[in-house]
Amino acid sequence: MNSCILMATITSQPQLRYTPENQTPLADMMVEFPSLKESDPPSSLKVVAWGDLGTEVSQNYQAGEQVILEGRLRMNIIERQEGFKEKRAEFTLSRIHRVGGGGNVPTPSSQAKTDTDTSSENVVQFPQSQPSQPAEATSQDDSNLDDIPF
Repeated sequence: MNSCILMATITSQPQLRYTPENQTPLADMMVEFPSLKESDPPSSLKVVAWGDLGTEVSQNYQAGEQVILEGRLRMNIIERQEGFKEKRAEFTLSRIHRVGGGGNVPTPSSQAKTDTDTSSENVVQFPQSQPSQPAEATSQDDSNLDDIPF
């Protein structure tokens, strides 16, 4: 199975087009992600989103945003007018998540806020240990481990 997850920055505004035969929406954009070596330039990749996802991408995502992309990677062979063939990588998008403010991927600060806003009905209280008990007395109670609250 060909499945990839990338974290990248959108470098070109997503452009929405339609196929000529059945008018299916198609959005394409360029993304950039850092190379493995600091001395190498960042890598660029063309991303294509089809159908409703393409419409969503063109309406809700902008150049400069950092995103997590899920999809398939493929190589296209393009016949050049100069008489040679060129290979280009293309990423077909199946899901997209905004990194940071307001996206589908929760940030630690938004997750902490969500946790504090929930009611306490799903919070399990652990019994307080009694420091005056000897260690032998507490280890004898290991026979009933089914009472662990998780």
